[in-house]
Amino acid sequence: MLEIKNLVKIYGNGFKAVDDVSIEIQDGEIFGFIGPNGAGKTTTIKSIVGLIEFEQGQILLDGMDVTKNKIECKQKIAYIPDNPEIYGFMTGIQFLNFIGDICNIEKTERNKDIAKYANMFDITGNLGDLISSYSHGMRQKISLISAFIRHPKLLILDEPFVGLDPKASHDVKQVMRELCDNGASVFFSTHVLEVAEKLCDKVAIINKGKIVANGTVEDVKGDSSLEDVFLNIASKDE
Repeated sequence: MLEIKNLVKIYGNGFKAVDDVSIEIQDGEIFGFIGPNGAGKTTTIKSIVGLIEFEQGQILLDGMDVTKNKIECKQKIAYIPDNPEIYGFMTGIQFLNFIGDICNIEKTERNKDIAKYANMFDITGNLGDLISSYSHGMRQKISLISAFIRHPKLLILDEPFVGLDPKASHDVKQVMRELCDNGASVFFSTHVLEVAEKLCDKVAIINKGKIVANGTVEDVKGDSSLEDVFLNIASKDE
């Protein structure tokens, strides 16, 4: 599904934010991307979805190079950043229909999915309200619904659980697993290590732009926990 080969991203000041990163995600996998602030998680994600260019390496989606097949790859991806910036002048339902229109989602199926996920997130009664009136959590929910209704081949989430209440977090985990059970893949960054340990099939830990651990959850954590592994890496870094 997704293959990142020897990815390098250098910013203008010479800072190497991502340093020779290689990751492979198979169909049907939930893959957790873990690391401290500034480790290179978001830079890697933005490289995958085409928001920034990178200096070296290759990113393949279903065998297609994301830099050479931009439209085809973006049609397979749904991406939600850690702080979604969505149109405040639209109502929630207008925004979801806008996404549905530009992604050519059939209206009957779209309406069915919108009703399903709005009910799941308890925001059906707020769909007619302006997004500018939404809390951060409600904006996150609308953004997630806009991704879910696309039934993406690859769902990419940057810190998806920030701002969500416990029920919504539980619901998002269920949808992530359902997508993967239907052959899609999920790649998400998180600081919530307990969630990653329970939810993910595989994880990678990145620190100072380099992958320091990569594999199944059991392989990475061994006889300890992901939190212990992460803290051990952080303490060595200090």
